[in-house]
Amino acid sequence: MTNEQYYTFIQPYSDAKDILHARLNVLEHNLYNISAAHPIHNIQERIKKKESIENKLLKKDKEPTMINAKDYLQDIAGLRVICYFTEDIYSLVDTLKFQADLIVIRESDYIEYPKPNGYRSYHIIVGVPVYCLDGMEYFPVEIQFRTLSMDFWASMEHRVLYKTKRNDREQIAAELKEYAEALVAIEKQFAKYTGGVGHV
Repeated sequence: MTNEQYYTFIQPYSDAKDILHARLNVLEHNLYNISAAHPIHNIQERIKKKESIENKLLKKDKEPTMINAKDYLQDIAGLRVICYFTEDIYSLVDTLKFQADLIVIRESDYIEYPKPNGYRSYHIIVGVPVYCLDGMEYFPVEIQFRTLSMDFWASMEHRVLYKTKRNDREQIAAELKEYAEALVAIEKQFAKYTGGVGHV
């Protein structure tokens, strides 16, 4: 895949990401009145780089071509939505599912069912319609919903275990899982001040 092919290829994915980002902003404004506390702290976004796409295809034993990227990768475009509480996450996910023009491709609830290492998040891949001169096509966008505490833990876990070389990985991993459980308890305490624990 040449650089020129890459930039042409990712354009509709970038458009889909921008459309979904705008949709989330509109939903937040319409779902919550001005006096209410809005659920979204911030939204981060990304498009996979050319090298990342190629490496992921090679790991799948696929040639690093545009056709294979379109057929086998669903996380080329991504949003990370950081909310305050888990009830905010479930509310936004439910609302997205009711959007008639969006297609839910896949979802994984790592909040209700955390990963063994303590990772918590809600992943959902949504097909977003992108219109052009010769018609419309759906492009996938992966959304990771996290609370502030989930994002803090995931960022620190990645930094500690994957960005540094350690000889005590198993011990640190066990400690990080304990911290994840402690953060759940802290989050529950903060949720009480908002009038309900929700799904925490």
